[in-house]
Amino acid sequence: MAAATNPDSDKVIPLRPARACPLCRKPSLRAAYPFCSKRCADIDLGRWFSGAYAIPAAEEEPSDEGEQP
Repeated sequence: MAAATNPDSDKVIPLRPARACPLCRKPSLRAAYPFCSKRCADIDLGRWFSGAYAIPAAEEEPSDEGEQP
């Protein structure tokens, strides 16, 4: 029994829109998303490890209300 072929079944709809690599701006690949390659992903990870990227935090001053001598 031959299966009916549907021309629309051959089209693949991506789940997310294509984006450029955040480092080199080349088109991203599925295997290394959102980067274009493992090399760019490794460069980004190295930047996190070296402290080049940082999440800002506000320092809180200690309050004197809860402290008793």
